[in-house]
Amino acid sequence: MKATAKIALAISIVLLMAGCADKSQTIYGFTAESNKGQEVNFSDYKGKVLLVVNTASKCGFTPQYDGLEALYQKYKDNGLVVIGFPCDQFGHQEPGSNDEIEEFCRLNYGVTFPLMAKSDVNGENANAIFKWLYSEKPFAGFGDSDRGKAMDGMLSRGNPDYASNPDIKWNFTKFLIDRKGRVVARFEPVVTPEDLEDEIKALI
Repeated sequence: MKATAKIALAISIVLLMAGCADKSQTIYGFTAESNKGQEVNFSDYKGKVLLVVNTASKCGFTPQYDGLEALYQKYKDNGLVVIGFPCDQFGHQEPGSNDEIEEFCRLNYGVTFPLMAKSDVNGENANAIFKWLYSEKPFAGFGDSDRGKAMDGMLSRGNPDYASNPDIKWNFTKFLIDRKGRVVARFEPVVTPEDLEDEIKALI
């Protein structure tokens, strides 16, 4: 092989690797299963602002569905997509099937934003999207509000070192993704959807 051909091949390999690296650093490199069993390619959301949330139907934070749907309705025409990932890992608060979850959300909260299939967000079988999300934005505390202190106390009783792990701590943890597919912020369950409006407006 001539030297020029070798150089061209080396450049092509470097560019290919760089492209793969860029893709892995955004949400566009991931897929997930919808609650209808269809594969969702997150590259289809390029150019959108995403709010990704792990949800549950029998949680004290479940009424946040109202606020999430309100944000979606208000800003979807400006490029916002709210995406719910039902999860049963926290207090067994999402026991239903995918169909039951969808019906609950629709009948009780009028949810129209996309729902994914129920999945784990922590542990060996965790959804790859959430592994990536919390590696990009690790847990940084619940804050000093009364509800934040209550969450800290509850989790500390079960595991005094819980805060040292970057993973998801409870239902309705929210991740805000910009139009380039990058994680820009993480919000714990004690932060309501209404509190996110300024951050969302800054991105759309």
